[in-house]
Amino acid sequence: MTVARKTHLDGLAVGLLLACCLFWGFQQVLVKATVAEVPPVYQAWLRFTLAAGLIWGWCRWRGVPLFQRDGSLRYGLLAGLLFAGEFACIYQGLQFTTASRLTVFIYTSPFWVALVLPHFLPSERLQRGQWVGLVLAFVGVLAALAEGLGHADALPRQWLGDLMGLGGGLMWGLTTVLLRSTPLGRVAPEKQLFYQVGMSVLALPLLSLALGEVWSASLSPFALGSLAVQAGIGAFASYLCWMWLLSHYPATRMSAFVFLTPVFALFIGAAWLHEPLTPGLLGALALVGGGIVLVNRRA
Repeated sequence: MTVARKTHLDGLAVGLLLACCLFWGFQQVLVKATVAEVPPVYQAWLRFTLAAGLIWGWCRWRGVPLFQRDGSLRYGLLAGLLFAGEFACIYQGLQFTTASRLTVFIYTSPFWVALVLPHFLPSERLQRGQWVGLVLAFVGVLAALAEGLGHADALPRQWLGDLMGLGGGLMWGLTTVLLRSTPLGRVAPEKQLFYQVGMSVLALPLLSLALGEVWSASLSPFALGSLAVQAGIGAFASYLCWMWLLSHYPATRMSAFVFLTPVFALFIGAAWLHEPLTPGLLGALALVGGGIVLVNRRA
């Protein structure tokens, strides 16, 4: 069945995009606040285990086939490993750097897509103005790293958390490339998400044990509520909403909205966790966001 696509963002799309970006910015801060009680990779595993159950139930209710042969298996498994690696970097990185800084680095994902995707889809080759944006984004990343290394209030291993955030953004970008250039992009959004969440459920507990994390079933009401919100709204509802939007509205126009997420994370992190909000970090964010907006422009 052909999906009717729109050529512009209407009020519904703008409202849903703003809600998703606001929640994603809040979620990074929520994860960091929960790390004090629930180890990071173990926390990610619990989140995606709950989300996998929700996706399974949703697909059963909607009649979405998850195990039908469609040529997407190997690509789906690879996307799942990248997804698990992305969130392992995010949750581990939050131990070493602030939620606001980590979010800046995660949202370099379109930067990696712009570099890699043209090798698989020649129609995605960058034009001159887009290359200018790519350079601006790269300068912004370097500025954020340098600002953190030279700041008096920097955490002892902040550079390590920053690099993990950058690695998470790279894996997110590579997952997007798989979705755009392989048969995986032709399956239902629910199945795409199930591949990613399902592989995380299998891979993350092994990584957690390898890191020596201590598992505990005795969690405070705050931790239980945090996991419920991360799974129900974050890993289930917001991701399905994003994929639905991608199937109905122009992806290039939607992409500009994701740069609101680091902005929300900066201010929520400053208000809740008292994370430093420095002019250097705001300037780096402006460079990264402005650069990637240029990258995503079309002639």
